[in-house]
Amino acid sequence: MKTLLLALIVGFIATSSALAQLSNDNSLNVQIDGKEFKTAPRRIRMGNVWYITANATSPDKSLRFWFATWSNSDTPEVGLYKIVDEDFNGEKYWQSLVSEGKYKGVAYVKYVEETRSPRMEYHVGKSKRENGGEIEVVKAENGYLEGKFSCVLDGTHFKEKTSATALGGLGRLKSKLEDKVFTSATGYDSDIDPEGRGYKKTDDKDEIKLTTGVFKLKFEK
Repeated sequence: MKTLLLALIVGFIATSSALAQLSNDNSLNVQIDGKEFKTAPRRIRMGNVWYITANATSPDKSLRFWFATWSNSDTPEVGLYKIVDEDFNGEKYWQSLVSEGKYKGVAYVKYVEETRSPRMEYHVGKSKRENGGEIEVVKAENGYLEGKFSCVLDGTHFKEKTSATALGGLGRLKSKLEDKVFTSATGYDSDIDPEGRGYKKTDDKDEIKLTTGVFKLKFEK
């Protein structure tokens, strides 16, 4: 057992040394249930959808925004975005939003926070369709885009399954530690999400409030 623990620690240190901190001039600041969350987000493109991933460690936190525009552009467009839920795909509802002429597109928001380390329990929040809020994206100075937002997320709680803890053993623990190092070094999330990864949702439900949120992204095609 001591040999296995030593190997785990050595591997963890080696991974930490191998990853250099990636420079990032982006910024995000928001109050989450009255507590400040401040970090440097990243923008990622996936086809005609782009999203922002804003992450931190100790404890692990991940705030993500997915954007889709009516024009199917894979680059951010200045304007107002309606926050919707993850099941938003109804053509009738989509067309009614387009016809309003108020929005450039829609956005989906998800927040994940580690509540028991190492990644044993999580608090997860997902945006809602009705009264979900809005995100306003404007041009800022020096080639930046700025987004302002406030919203209320539907909150749920997750706990690691006993079977996952027992069967995963030191290998699962090592993976968790390596994921933490990767997130800390790069700014990208590495499996900061319990869904589909050996966790069970509890019956506890609540709300997560995001207020006075602002992100600034260096615009690059």
